[in-house]
Amino acid sequence: MTHVPTVTLVGAGPGDAELLTIKAVKALRRATVALVDDLVDPGVLRYLRRGTRVVHVGKRGGCASTPQAFIHKLMVAEAQRGETVVRVKGGDPFVFGRGGEECDALRAAGLHVEVVSGLTAGIAGPAAIGLPVTDRRHSRGVALVTGHAGTDGGEPDWAALARCGLTLVIYMGVMRLPVIVDALRVAGMAGDTPAALVSRAHTPAQRQALCRLGTLVDTVAAQGLQSPCIVVIGDVVQAAPMWAGQGAAAPQITAAHQATG
Repeated sequence: MTHVPTVTLVGAGPGDAELLTIKAVKALRRATVALVDDLVDPGVLRYLRRGTRVVHVGKRGGCASTPQAFIHKLMVAEAQRGETVVRVKGGDPFVFGRGGEECDALRAAGLHVEVVSGLTAGIAGPAAIGLPVTDRRHSRGVALVTGHAGTDGGEPDWAALARCGLTLVIYMGVMRLPVIVDALRVAGMAGDTPAALVSRAHTPAQRQALCRLGTLVDTVAAQGLQSPCIVVIGDVVQAAPMWAGQGAAAPQITAAHQATG
């Protein structure tokens, strides 16, 4: 029976290497070649065995990135050479991680694919400041949405999202916040809707801020928050410990990485 090579897509989580799953660590230890995204924390790589070849294939919103087609070809070529290939991605491969595209390319080449899920930043990022994205006292659910416009110029339906009553968790949205905020306000979302930003979650460089929808753009500028950054909009932001006692104004609050327990 012919052996069919397997490529493993590993979700490395939002930052802290200790948030890796046991299954992810086992996959990393088996690898002889690791293709690593730019957002993967360097601490994750300590779980690779000695001699594993690491290929950095940078992928970060708003920056020059390795072409996706090249990544597909490299994974296929290395697997067909007999290497044990692991594709290491920040967060979860199937949440804005192009994991579906990579699986399709690998299967089209006749390879097996295994996906090891990771903590996605849209859940783990807010959790880093004690913010639950769902809480029955504030929110009936959560919508994970990209802030990027599509290659065809298409946008998420911000008007529908403004009316849905769900917590909005926006990935890759910092550079387009003026457009996003305007669209939500035009659709009727109140300017005093609570909002939070968490940049570089679960790393020593973590920073965060709480504000209102109407001051979201100014908060990013004033605090110098940069990608990777998760934006949370909705009443559930009031459940964050940092919100308590801030009153209606909810002044901007920025701090370094800290435990929430």
